[in-house]
Amino acid sequence: MTDQNKKAPQAPEAPKVPQQTSKSEEVAAAPAKDAGAEPLLKVTDLVKHFPITKGVLKRKVGAVQAVDGLSFDVYPGETLGVVGESGCGKSTMGRLITRLLEPTGGKVEFEGRDITHLSAGQMRPMRRDVQMIFQDPYGSLNPRHTIGGIVGTPFRLQGVEPDGGVKKEVQGLLELVGLSPEHYNRYPHEFSGGQRQRIGIARALALRPKLVVADEPVSALDVSIQAQVVNLLDDLQSELGLTYVIIAHDLSVIRHVSDRIAVMYLGKIVELADRKSLYESPMHPYTKALLSAVPVPDPRRKGVRSDRIRLEGDVPSPISPPAGCRFHTRCWKATEICGVQEPPLLQLRTGHQVACHHPENAPDQAPGEERLPQAREAAELVSVAKPDAVAEPEAAVEPEPAVEPEAAVEPEADAKPEQAEPEQPGKKQPEKQQSAEKQSAKKQSGKDKK
Repeated sequence: MTDQNKKAPQAPEAPKVPQQTSKSEEVAAAPAKDAGAEPLLKVTDLVKHFPITKGVLKRKVGAVQAVDGLSFDVYPGETLGVVGESGCGKSTMGRLITRLLEPTGGKVEFEGRDITHLSAGQMRPMRRDVQMIFQDPYGSLNPRHTIGGIVGTPFRLQGVEPDGGVKKEVQGLLELVGLSPEHYNRYPHEFSGGQRQRIGIARALALRPKLVVADEPVSALDVSIQAQVVNLLDDLQSELGLTYVIIAHDLSVIRHVSDRIAVMYLGKIVELADRKSLYESPMHPYTKALLSAVPVPDPRRKGVRSDRIRLEGDVPSPISPPAGCRFHTRCWKATEICGVQEPPLLQLRTGHQVACHHPENAPDQAPGEERLPQAREAAELVSVAKPDAVAEPEAAVEPEPAVEPEAAVEPEADAKPEQAEPEQPGKKQPEKQQSAEKQSAKKQSGKDKK
């Protein structure tokens, strides 16, 4: 089963050719690392546990381990994409690094300064450099305030008076994100979903921040509007030199905008690599399963067999996550060591880190281990289309241009004798004519009675 599974992630590779036009890869990420620049954001062993209380005295009986030991760096000018299933802690991680939530443990450094436990007053000056774009474009806007008041709020809170006044600056921001300056006095309910998201982006960019955390910025939008917002974020990054941490479910969107990608599972980062390396040769089995589920919108691949890895079972509860590797309960390569020892996040290739004892496309970190019996049923390889099933429709398409359908039209010429058939004696008349004669006979009998 493992040999077949190695073919699974090959399916998502084809539709990614146009993604080479991403500006952030060429302009930002490479110069930052080659020059040995210091990271703009440094996260070390970040932890967030939400307590579970019970009773009148609110006694703590447990904790939801939403984020449990995250470590990563974000360099100036690059885009870090974060993907994973719902409930894996992506949004919580975004709120922690912007200090909208208080971390339980770990350290968050911004430009070399520890901001982990700064108070609200101490964080206020930092808000100019760290902003967030929220997931819900309507819920993040106050329905009682005009667009001019919403986008102009950061200036008032920070005591900043831009040249030309707040109104002129806000109208310029609206133009920057593709809206009209005339929208200054309108309210959020007068805009579409994509326009509301643009308003949220304008508010986040009001003070020209250095780091922008975008939590699902396009998940609630139509596909056409998604493309507009993604291109807008890309253009603003090149114009203003922004640094992004983008959280999303859509792997195609993440591939388009990101320089490096972090894959999260149950509160932990299981793989962190650059875009090309992650999509072409994923190392973690969970990443491989995610990529195999990506649809391939390529007409040239119609009918081509593609294998998808279907994981069995549900994601374990973050209240009591499994011991050892948290993915071993759904992994088809799990061995005894996976359920006992948690794998560290190691760099097995240049710029490619993975937390797995038995990685794909890399040397085995725990050789000689036998697979667990339940591991054989943890995942299933599903073929989307079989080669035999594809050949039959193709063979059936070839006779279509033949003259067979035209030959079927020839009996239409025999319709003329059919019209003369009722005149011949001894032949049964059609049912319609019989019903018409019955109705006329009834009418005639009615006249006779009168």
